[in-house]
Amino acid sequence: MKIIGIGKNYVLDKSEIDDLKNDVQLIFTKPDSSLVTDSKDVEFPALTNQLIYEVELVVKIGKMAKNVSEEEANSYISEIGIGIDYTAKDVLTASRDKKGPWALAKGFDGASPISGFKPISEFPELDNINFDLVINGEKKQVGNTGYIIYNFAEIISFVSTFMTLNPGDLIFTGTPAIGAGEIFKGDHLQASIEGKILLDFKMV
Repeated sequence: MKIIGIGKNYVLDKSEIDDLKNDVQLIFTKPDSSLVTDSKDVEFPALTNQLIYEVELVVKIGKMAKNVSEEEANSYISEIGIGIDYTAKDVLTASRDKKGPWALAKGFDGASPISGFKPISEFPELDNINFDLVINGEKKQVGNTGYIIYNFAEIISFVSTFMTLNPGDLIFTGTPAIGAGEIFKGDHLQASIEGKILLDFKMV
């Protein structure tokens, strides 16, 4: 399976969306070994001293997708969940300094905690899904898909022109424009869609 992420995909003001669409989506990949499921606690990675969290909606692909049009793309989504895209910021900075890839900073074990998934049929308005992240009882990030730059269909269509998407592949669709920050050992994270907690774990 593939895990695909998209960076810098939300705005604070919807009026910014059209100006920011330039057909160059910021896409990266993660290995499936980065996944943590079933709200299991996540071990703080020894490889970093600066771990950054980003809450994101995650779409699961339900059927093979290759060169899919934007008009058809949403029909390839089977389920939606929520996850955390962790970045080892110090590792990323060191790699960028040498014009290197993101793989080690984004793909370490535990870098992608995800919730269980809900059927796409439970989301009649894909452009109006609310989600949030609470850390240690304090709301840190709040998002709504109405503020997304490249929507689910645009992401799937774009990615499928480069690589075939297969059933079970996951796409992290971007984090809200503000609120991402550093996470620490002992922190308790709870991520929700439409007010329902689907992901609940601690850093240990």
